[in-house]
Amino acid sequence: MTIQIQNQDLTVLVDEKGAELLSIKNQSSDLEYLWQGDNTYWGRTAPVLFPIVGRLKNDHYELEGQIYTMGQHGFARDCLFEVTSQSDSKVSLCLTSNPSIKLMYPYDFRLTITYTLEENTIDITYFVENLNKKETMYFSIGAHPGFNVPLTNDTKFEDYYLTFSPKQIRTQIPLSGPYLDTLNKQQVSTNTNINLNRSLFDIDALIYETVNKNTISIQCDKTDHFISVTFEDFPYVGIWSPPQKDAPFVCIEPWFGIADEVTTSGLLKEKLGIQSLEPSASFTSRYLITLN
Repeated sequence: MTIQIQNQDLTVLVDEKGAELLSIKNQSSDLEYLWQGDNTYWGRTAPVLFPIVGRLKNDHYELEGQIYTMGQHGFARDCLFEVTSQSDSKVSLCLTSNPSIKLMYPYDFRLTITYTLEENTIDITYFVENLNKKETMYFSIGAHPGFNVPLTNDTKFEDYYLTFSPKQIRTQIPLSGPYLDTLNKQQVSTNTNINLNRSLFDIDALIYETVNKNTISIQCDKTDHFISVTFEDFPYVGIWSPPQKDAPFVCIEPWFGIADEVTTSGLLKEKLGIQSLEPSASFTSRYLITLN
């Protein structure tokens, strides 16, 4: 089932499957900002990544001596969420652990995702609860929204560029296949704009370590339309468009977690970027998508 929320600036559609954003439209111009999914390039639009981000080495992890299998980005994106509250401009959707999920991920948890419209901004809040009163829970969570580039018919992909705020040197982590090559981290300049071109994504996603508050925007000097993603205290962000596919979109992905390293031990508790929740504790984070 598809849920619609709206205000004077935006109309947004959310799917109960995966609690995934399906559409973000400008009320006055009817401009669609969100990639609409096409299996030629990428069939999803804005999946929620939980309880892992990226790929596990050999698609499995070890916990308390047991091996569990899980595909890239986890299972939440393929699960049916329940709408727990809804108003004209806000909706909350919830996923709770069940016996089939526990075959992949043995914890008792509840994940609530809330979308709130505030003028031309969408506030996306993640709320993770450890329902077990005795056991620490290990998890990752992240966003994967894809945005149409170009945004208008009179512009092309290469007319757009990425801007970073604050403008500073950031640590970039390269990939070796689907895994992180953390031995070859490098300091890169994001003090100036990065022009979008197809070769930028030849080795897949651009992955940066992030601290404090960050805003990454997709802009173009030939149009006033832009997209900005703002997040605080997310330790990583990925920027992605499919390599060698001329795909007409770019994803900006704040993450509390990251793909396995080439040299990973496979132990969930030792996974790079893993978050931990004490018994009966909760975790919350939010990011903002602002459109013009």
